[in-house]
Amino acid sequence: MRSDTEETGLDEAARQFQGARPRVFGIAYRMLGSVADAEDVVQDVWIRWQTAERGSIREPVAFLTTVTTRLCINALTSARARRETYIGPWLPEPVNTEDDPALGAERGEALTYAVMILLERLKPTERAAYVLREALDYPYDRIAEIVQTTPAASRQLVSRARKHLTAEKRRTASTADQRRLLAAFLAAAQRGDTAELEALFSKDVVSYTDGNGVKLAARTPVAGSQRVAKFVAAFSRHFWQGKRIEWVEVNGQPALLLIERDRVDTALTITTAGHSISRVLWIMSPDKLRHVTTAGA
Repeated sequence: MRSDTEETGLDEAARQFQGARPRVFGIAYRMLGSVADAEDVVQDVWIRWQTAERGSIREPVAFLTTVTTRLCINALTSARARRETYIGPWLPEPVNTEDDPALGAERGEALTYAVMILLERLKPTERAAYVLREALDYPYDRIAEIVQTTPAASRQLVSRARKHLTAEKRRTASTADQRRLLAAFLAAAQRGDTAELEALFSKDVVSYTDGNGVKLAARTPVAGSQRVAKFVAAFSRHFWQGKRIEWVEVNGQPALLLIERDRVDTALTITTAGHSISRVLWIMSPDKLRHVTTAGA
C-alpha cells in the first residue's frame, strides 16, 4: 500500500511527464515516422520516468528528451529490419498537423514528407542530431550528451544531415503552390488527362504507393513523367468513383483524403521541385490511416 508521500510523488511525476509529453512524442514521431512506434516509445519513457531517481534530476524535460532520443536510436535498428518484409514502398505515417497538438516540438522542422523521406536515408545518430538541432534548437553540447559523443562530433552529425537535406528543401514550393499543384493534379487525374498530368510533373517524378499489400496498391515505384502520367490516367475511370474527397493538412502540408463509406482509404499528397511535382505519395495502408481524421470526425 502506497503512502501519501509516494502518491504525491507519483502525481508530481505524472504532471511533469504530461507537460513534456508533446515534446517526447514530437521527437519520437520525427525519428521513427510512425505514430504507433512513437506512442510505444512514449509509454516506455513514462515507465522509465516512474522508476527513475527523480529527486536527483534537476531538469526533467532534459532527462525525458535524452531517454526518448536514445530509445528511438535503438528502435530505428529494429524498425528497419521489420521494413525489409514490408510489401512495397514504405512511407512515413501521415498525421493531421492542423488539429493534432501532440506533435508538440516547438518548430515544424522535420515534419514534411520531403524532409522525412530524406531522413530515412540518414544514420540513426545523424537523424537524432538533426531533429534535436533543427526541430528543438538544442545546442551542440547538449546534443553531444544525448547521443553520447563530443560537441565537435555532434556538429559534424548535423552538418552531414543538412548536406543531405538542404538541396531538397531549397526546391520545395510554398504551401499555396503545393495546394495549387495538388488541386491541378487531382483534376487531371480524375479526367485521365495524360498530357496535363505530364505537364505538372518534373522529368524525374516518382509515384510511391504505401499499401503493404492492400488491394489496388502499386507494389513498386513508378518513375518518369510519361510513365507516371500514364499510370495515373490508367485507373482514372474506376479509382475515384464513389469516393468523397476532403482537403486536410498532414505533416504541415496540403493533402487529400479519399473517403469511401465513411472510411479513409487513401491519403494523397505530393512533394515539389520548384513549380513541378517531384513525388506523388499515396498512403493506402490501413494501419497508417488510423490516425488521419476527416473534418467530420
